Amino acid sequence: MDADATLPTIMVVDDSPTNLTLLSEVLQDQGYRIVTFPSGMLALRAMDQHPPDLVLLDIMMPNMNGFEVCQAIKRNPYLAEIPVIFISALGDAADRVQAFAAGGVDYLVKPFQQGEVLARVKIHLRLRQMQQKLQQQNLYLEDLVRAQVQEISDSQLATILAVSKLAGYRDEETGWHIERTRVFCKLLAQTLHTNPCYAPILTDQFIENIYHAAPLHDIGKVGIPDAILLKPGKLTSDEFTMMTRHTVIGAETLERVLELYPNNAFIKMGIELTRSHHERWDGTGYPDHLAGEAIPLSARILAVADVYDALRSKRPYKEPFDHAKTCAIICESAGSHFDPAIVDAFVTIEAEFERISKHMQDH
Repeated sequence: MDADATLPTIMVVDDSPTNLTLLSEVLQDQGYRIVTFPSGMLALRAMDQHPPDLVLLDIMMPNMNGFEVCQAIKRNPYLAEIPVIFISALGDAADRVQAFAAGGVDYLVKPFQQGEVLARVKIHLRLRQMQQKLQQQNLYLEDLVRAQVQEISDSQLATILAVSKLAGYRDEETGWHIERTRVFCKLLAQTLHTNPCYAPILTDQFIENIYHAAPLHDIGKVGIPDAILLKPGKLTSDEFTMMTRHTVIGAETLERVLELYPNNAFIKMGIELTRSHHERWDGTGYPDHLAGEAIPLSARILAVADVYDALRSKRPYKEPFDHAKTCAIICESAGSHFDPAIVDAFVTIEAEFERISKHMQDH
């Protein structure tokens, strides 16, 4: 490596060889690393490869004057923070104003005094170094805050998932059901995003929220007696009514959390899909008999994912259905049980549903 590589690099741009030589000698005597260019075009090309720490720039040059060179530097995000000091024979106030408007930080008039040049260079290099240190410190603080926020977020999500799996201690299949449905929901939301009617709603944040909120949908089952939850036969009318209460129990639990965090979009979505994932498109579902688009979109997405996995899974009251039969049931239920647009999205990716279902059952 060049022994001077660690020294501040000053680029001098002037079409006068005499000025280039004089400035180079003055600055090198102070221990700076100097690179010189007789035109703005050559200087700009060199900056793209090796940005200097400071630029001394003449104004009156052929093809591209100093104002134009400075403006080009400031337009380039990679170079914009480099300080530019104009050194010119033009001494009018209008020229100084134009130089500062172009992005210059200082202005020296030829013939210049060597002591003044060195003093201005030293000041602006020091300011530049302080600016770089401040930027590095800000980046460090941003990374630190981001890491702490991520740690908090990860721990919160892990806690939520653990709470969601409480039902899994009573019904092993419910635990795996939670894992699969969250993946199905994310896949459906990503696919539905290609539908222009839904694209504005299905933002990256919505998709991220539904993936993490979907496990909450059955937390209310912790309030359902084992005799009903694990009953191998068909539920009686009273037992079914009790089972439907799991949607309300779960939603009311999350509503108490929302009181503490009223602006939390994640909790709001958790309430929506927990309460409404058993609503039906035709209004015959529970617990509120919502219909059509009155059903929250997150719950309509979860409804398809939830039913697909329930049909494909063994339950105390039934054997698992194969993929083809499950798809047929879902397609037949478009417009009655399910939002037709979500069923259309499901049809385009049903093979991926089968792959995920088999993989997560095997594991």
